[in-house]
This record gives sequence, C-alpha cells and structure tokens, in this order.
Amino acid sequence: MTQTHSRSRQQAEAAFGETQTEFFARGQAMDALESIALARDEKTARLREARKAKELVDRLSAPTQIIGKRRTRA
Repeated sequence: MTQTHSRSRQQAEAAFGETQTEFFARGQAMDALESIALARDEKTARLREARKAKELVDRLSAPTQIIGKRRTRA
C-alpha cells in the first residue's frame, strides 16, 4: 500500500535523500584517502628499511674495499 505524502513532505524526503547521498559519498572519499595514506606510509617504511639495510651492508663492506685498494697499490 503506497502512502500519499504532502508536497512539502516529498520535498523534505528528496532533500534528505540528497544529503544522505552526499554524506555517504564523503565517507567513501575519506576511506579512499585513508587507504592511499596507509599505502604511502607502508611504502615509506619499506623503503626506509631497505635503505638502512643497504647502508649497513655498505658500511660493513667499506673497510674491505679500502684494504683491497691499498693492497693493489703497494
């Protein structure tokens, strides 16, 4: 059974529906931005760890390279 509403009620329902749509769209946009920020932070952390590991390897192998160069010069 369908109910007949007054014109002002129909306008209010329509306005509320638009507001709800905007509200949910805003929430979806915020979720997307949070997802992007989380992915960026995770990538930054991975790159930072990779850089630190490379620096450690370089630091540990540096004395060996210097000693090797000194031997070839002598």
